[in-house]
Amino acid sequence: MASSVSAQGLRFPPTLLASPPPNPGSRLPSARAASLVRSPPAAASVRSRGPARRSGAVRSRAVAGASASGIGPDVGDVLGDVRIFTAAGEPVLFKDLWDQNEGVAVVAMLRHFGCICCWEFASALKESKPKFDSAGVKLIAVGVGTPDKARILAERLPFPMDCLYADPDRKSYDVLGLYYGLGRTFFNPASAKVFSRFDSIQKAAKNYTIGATPDDRSSVLQQGGMLVFKGKQLLYARKDEGTGDHAPLDDIFDVCCKVPVS
Repeated sequence: MASSVSAQGLRFPPTLLASPPPNPGSRLPSARAASLVRSPPAAASVRSRGPARRSGAVRSRAVAGASASGIGPDVGDVLGDVRIFTAAGEPVLFKDLWDQNEGVAVVAMLRHFGCICCWEFASALKESKPKFDSAGVKLIAVGVGTPDKARILAERLPFPMDCLYADPDRKSYDVLGLYYGLGRTFFNPASAKVFSRFDSIQKAAKNYTIGATPDDRSSVLQQGGMLVFKGKQLLYARKDEGTGDHAPLDDIFDVCCKVPVS
């Protein structure tokens, strides 16, 4: 296998093409989480398409989006007890990241800190943060890797460290049942979307370093996703079908701002 792939001048780092682990198939979530994860249908998400005539219609689409992802509506109860780490290295539980009663939070699950597509997405999140802040929505980004790898992305991109968290053991990814495997990472048709975004990827790659890649090379086969919570209630969930297949942030903002509080 070639050590890198290039197109229109963009070179993907060799760790994205690292040799797969002995068993590169999909990882199964824990027994406790399995009851909250259903087999996903063909459509990975149901997205908002323009302003709804009534707030009830927006709510229906948001709830439908969460259901279509195959992630159970009560996943917040299990996810809340998962321990991750701040970029500074402090342990923290998911349920401590936002107000579990009324707070609205967007949780972006990145692949890993050495993924160039994740640097691009993190850059888009950073640019959108003032918009989410003004709406009272907390923006949270989680990536696979140790806190020191998270700090590399935070310092070099740059990205606000107080919004960035590390999940070195992929525990939250297991709870959510996010996709994992060689096929999803390199051969899923959804991964082809990155070829339409070379300008933004090249911009994000200006200070990129392969050193942010997790030491556990099997982590490069992890896919990400996006969730929106109001308290513990799951409003929206989307599993990335392939590498670079990110949720449109305009859709996410619509879910946050147009779903009624109760």
